[in-house]
Amino acid sequence: MKVFAIIPAAGKGSRSGNSIPKQYIKFKGKELIAYTLELFQKNKNIDEIIIPADLDYFDLLNKIKKKYNLSKVQKILRGGNERQDSVYNALRQIKAEKDDLVLVHDAARPLLPQEVLNDAIDIAKRKGNAVVCIKAGDTLIQGNDTIKKYIDRKEVYYVQTPQIFKYTDLSKAMEQAFVRNFYGTDESMLVKKIGKKIYIVEGSPLNFKITTKSDLRLFSMIIGK
Repeated sequence: MKVFAIIPAAGKGSRSGNSIPKQYIKFKGKELIAYTLELFQKNKNIDEIIIPADLDYFDLLNKIKKKYNLSKVQKILRGGNERQDSVYNALRQIKAEKDDLVLVHDAARPLLPQEVLNDAIDIAKRKGNAVVCIKAGDTLIQGNDTIKKYIDRKEVYYVQTPQIFKYTDLSKAMEQAFVRNFYGTDESMLVKKIGKKIYIVEGSPLNFKITTKSDLRLFSMIIGK
């Protein structure tokens, strides 16, 4: 059983307030996406890495691959307008058997702990899929300017990545979504729509997605800039 890691990198990252997509911003001289790719390069369970990206960044990605000896990066291919398009483009270009695993991880989650990654792969091998989440720890409310109601957090999770599925299940889910012109917020939503039970794996607060200027500052602090 092989494990393919798809790292979508075609997003514009406009919420970070920078002139270039956040995944290519440098921290201590290294692009953000390089930190993420190294996580999967170092993991013994990962066989191949595929990066759907904007054509304008193909040259940079190839330089990053060479500079950091990212030998598992097998394909850098054209991404789509939406994340779902990018993942589907990658899915159609990998040579996978039906029971091989396909992992999708945000390029802007560079602090994924190896133990979380290993746990998720282990669960997916045994149960067919795995989605990394963290349990809500704060009080949850619903409202706009004022609080309308409080939400019981006992069964509430924040969904992270990686999300891992059997190749055959993710392919079927993607194909059906495009037939119906349905775009989900993540891969797990699509796979659940074809009737699959989705298994939760405990994530980590360190595995946050860098989206805003505050996230960029936090990441800089963590790595010691």
